[in-house]
Amino acid sequence: MPVAEIKSEAPKKFTPYEPAPGEEYMNEQQLAHFRQILLIWKQELMEEVDRTVRHLQEEANNFADPADRATQEEGFNLELRTRDRERKLLKKINETIENIDEDDYGFCEACGVEIGIRRLEARPTATLCVDCKTLAELKEKQLGG
Repeated sequence: MPVAEIKSEAPKKFTPYEPAPGEEYMNEQQLAHFRQILLIWKQELMEEVDRTVRHLQEEANNFADPADRATQEEGFNLELRTRDRERKLLKKINETIENIDEDDYGFCEACGVEIGIRRLEARPTATLCVDCKTLAELKEKQLGG
């Protein structure tokens, strides 16, 4: 049985955006670039969901041996947990596309500065700049650890 793959990274199948000198941040071309990245990512996740459903249907055997049954169930549980994480990611992708539609994309929710094209290409759903994200992670670590 294949191990469930987590598609938590943005797709790598795009040409990095190269802004022209003096180009306005988050102009129509940049927004279209990020919309395309998000749509490709969303499509990949949806295809993975379809593959999982087919796999679960095809591999659903009623093994006589309890150990075989337990192994199969554990594999299914792992796949379903992975798909649940991806379902949450799909929701985040849809919210990000809405932000692009509302011309509210690419700026830090905490401090308002530009998140940056390269950071957004690495993580198109980012809502915080590197500094604010680092600070949030430090706070989380202090409170949680």
